[in-house]
Amino acid sequence: MSQHRSGGATPAAPRSGATVSGTLTDGAPLRVSPSGIEMRLLDAVLAPLRAWSSPRFYGLENIPADGPVLLVGNHNLLGGIDAPLLLPEVLRRRGRLIRGLAENVLMAVPGVRHVLHRYGVVRGTRANCLALLARGEAVIVFPGGSREAARRKNEKYTLKWDGRTGFARMAIEAGAPIVPVAMIGIDDAFDIVLDADHPVMRPVRWAARALGLPAGLIPPVVRGIGPTVVPRPERFYFAAGAPIDPAPWRGAPDVATAATELAGVVRKGLEEELRFLFAERERDSGRGLVGRVKGLLRRL
Repeated sequence: MSQHRSGGATPAAPRSGATVSGTLTDGAPLRVSPSGIEMRLLDAVLAPLRAWSSPRFYGLENIPADGPVLLVGNHNLLGGIDAPLLLPEVLRRRGRLIRGLAENVLMAVPGVRHVLHRYGVVRGTRANCLALLARGEAVIVFPGGSREAARRKNEKYTLKWDGRTGFARMAIEAGAPIVPVAMIGIDDAFDIVLDADHPVMRPVRWAARALGLPAGLIPPVVRGIGPTVVPRPERFYFAAGAPIDPAPWRGAPDVATAATELAGVVRKGLEEELRFLFAERERDSGRGLVGRVKGLLRRL
């Protein structure tokens, strides 16, 4: 059973070789502290999604209250819909602002980039991540990236890491514990109508290649309630597992092998958290809107 309680590995201090650079890319601030107004604005923006999805959070006490930590999560369908709900919840419960690593395409938009910087999000580079960990920040990464979000029809809640081990290398170098963070719900709120591999999407693939974009990262066409893009009111579930200390892999003669082994351990931890959430979802009579309304009426 997942350890949804305090405990796990003690956060390790950054290695002596980890140094803090004076700046991050794109002019992103190294230290971020959103104002009360900015947090109220974020809460207001997220309020409709929070009310519609009625999220539940498990194991957030496994996120260390201080010191560097790398949160490793699964990207769900379309990416970026459910993850923002995690930021204010962790800030409220653990007093920590999660620093996100965003895709290059997203950070290339000036207005969007500026807003994301205000909430601690930076471009997803190794240098940025290591600089934040050296500062003792909590950083979240999604090894599957855009490919995991650009799902195909048969890939519901599938981890598409394709041998990516960069996050494990950074955790080893920074001496930062890794906390697997699982999220489910959005893949149940939508059905994929057409994915990037469908013949109908051929013109879109051509256009993507013409623009120099990977055709495999084209987001699918989805539907929610009926034929609309309004998501079905499925509950969102989040779970943070016990921290994984990278110390056993530090100083290994073959860094690549060590990173691969650690990434495998993290993947198993994340898959365990996903199984925990699937079981919670099956037991939850309030998974859908009707069940939640019935539960509310019973309490009145």
